[in-house]
Amino acid sequence: MKKLQDRVAIITGAGGGFGEGIAKHFAELGAKVVVADLRAEAAQQVAAAIESAGGQAIAVHVDVTQDASVADMVAAAVKRFGRLDILVNNAGTTHKNQPMLETDEKTFDRVYATNVKSIYLGARHAVPLFRQQGGGVIINIASTAGLRPRPGLSWYAGTKGAAITLTKAMAVELAPDKIRVNAINPVMGETGLLADFLPGADSEEVRQKIIATIPLGRLSKPIDIAKATAFLASDEADFITGVALEVDGGRCI
Repeated sequence: MKKLQDRVAIITGAGGGFGEGIAKHFAELGAKVVVADLRAEAAQQVAAAIESAGGQAIAVHVDVTQDASVADMVAAAVKRFGRLDILVNNAGTTHKNQPMLETDEKTFDRVYATNVKSIYLGARHAVPLFRQQGGGVIINIASTAGLRPRPGLSWYAGTKGAAITLTKAMAVELAPDKIRVNAINPVMGETGLLADFLPGADSEEVRQKIIATIPLGRLSKPIDIAKATAFLASDEADFITGVALEVDGGRCI
């Protein structure tokens, strides 16, 4: 029996980066995957790749900042697979690494809506379903920025601090319903957002400065995050809730 055999999982932001890695790894472990992304074509490509590899997946277009869109996403999972067991709130965005007052209000609102409001909306529509089913799992992809902020990413760091605190608060409140809530804190990784995170232009020199702050000597990879997320989603973590697991090569030590 595979670790996630026949579990139904929604992964938001699964059209690329960490989300794509999580979706593909979950499918390899036997999960039925809802590949949800604002980029419909990207979601379709990932779902098609999973199916081509022998897994089960559907693509869903979602805007995680909009209540109706999140409701439709959850409904699509139930319509196709009959239930929902796991919600991975992975979709996220950032502002450019820059002095804090150079981030305009529109960008600030977008980052907080994508990284924080999405957790609220996901809970609004997944938790009632989990309660009906007798339990479920929520995993929020936060960041080491929520614990060890870097200069130039203040507002982004604030969203990830919120994600970590929400994870712990939700875990306590939802424990009587057998709903486990955990978070993953990745260090800076090889994703489409990397250029925005870096202080300056994306160059080998700048990357090496970041890598120098990570004791294990490299950036994170999608498979690193996927393996940790799969563990927290599985029965192996049945007694773990409210944890924000650092997958960071030692960055937060």
